[in-house]
Amino acid sequence: MRIHTVTVCGSDIHYFEHGRIADFVVDGPIILGHEASGTIVNVGSGADPGRIGQRVALEPGISCRTCRHCLEGRYNLCPSMAFHATPPYDGALQTFVALPAHLAHPVPDDVSFERAALVEPLAVAVQACRRARLRGGERVLVAGAGAIGLLCAQVAASMGAAEVVVTDTDPGRVETAKAAFGVQAVLADEVQGDFDCFLECSGANRALVTGLRILRPGSVAVLVGMGQQEMSELPLGWMLVREISLLTTFRYANAYPAAIALAASGQIRLDGLIGASFSLEDSAAAFNQARTNKKILRSAIRMQARGMGMTCAG
Repeated sequence: MRIHTVTVCGSDIHYFEHGRIADFVVDGPIILGHEASGTIVNVGSGADPGRIGQRVALEPGISCRTCRHCLEGRYNLCPSMAFHATPPYDGALQTFVALPAHLAHPVPDDVSFERAALVEPLAVAVQACRRARLRGGERVLVAGAGAIGLLCAQVAASMGAAEVVVTDTDPGRVETAKAAFGVQAVLADEVQGDFDCFLECSGANRALVTGLRILRPGSVAVLVGMGQQEMSELPLGWMLVREISLLTTFRYANAYPAAIALAASGQIRLDGLIGASFSLEDSAAAFNQARTNKKILRSAIRMQARGMGMTCAG
C-alpha cells in the first residue's frame, strides 16, 4: 500500500526521546509510525486484485496466526508479533508498506485519510471498553485526557454508559476535553465517586490508586496506559473486600471493524485530535512539536512519494 497519512503517537515520541518503552529497546535505526492509512497499489499472488485502489486503514501488528493465542482470537498476545515501529520492526513513515491483506481494512469514502489513520488508537479504546465489559448504564471514570483517554470516554458513551467523567492534572487538557470533545471533565483532585468502571489511561500510579478507591464494590478497573513497570502502592486489601476486578489491556484484537464503524458513524470526534499537519520532509518538526506542546494530541504527517522515512537512530 502507498501510505497517505501517519499520525504521531505517544509511543513514537517515547522512542524518539528515550529509545525504549519497557522491554522494547531501540538498538539501531528504526522507521517510526504505526497509525497509518493509505491506498492499495499492488497485491500479491494470493490477494484479490480487485482491491487495488481501495482506501484502507493499516492494522500494524502481524501475528503468526498459528499459536494458541492467535487461534483463540487473542492475536494481540502472540509471542511472535511483529508490530510496526516496535523494535526491531520498521513502521509506516515511508512511501510504501507491504502487509498481509487481512490487515488492510477498507474505509468508507467519507472517512478521510487522517481519520482512517486514527482508527488505530480508536481500536485501542474499543479493546479497553470491551475488556471493561460495558453493557450500558454504567458510571465510567477515565483518567488521562490525552488522545487514548478521550477516545475511551467517547467509546464508553457509544456503548451506553450513563455518565463518563474524564480527569487530568493539566487544566488545559481538561478544558480541551470539554470544549473540543464535549465530554465531562474535571481536574483529578476534584473527582468524586462512586463509579462502576475505571479506565486508567494516564499511566500514572497516583491516578490508578485514586481511581481504584472511588469505585463501587464489584466494579472493574482496566489499565490502559503504560506507566511504571512496578508499583507497591496498590490498595490490595481494600480491593479484595470489595471484589474490585483489576484487568489490563494490550493493543487490540478484532477491534478494527468496530473502530471503523465508529469513525464513520459520527459518534466519535476524531478530527479534534489532530493539532497540526506536516509533510514527510518536515516530520522532525512534527515530532518536536508533539514532544514539546502538550496541547497537541496528535500531529499528522502527510506522505510524499519519495523513498525516505523518519528514523530513530537509537
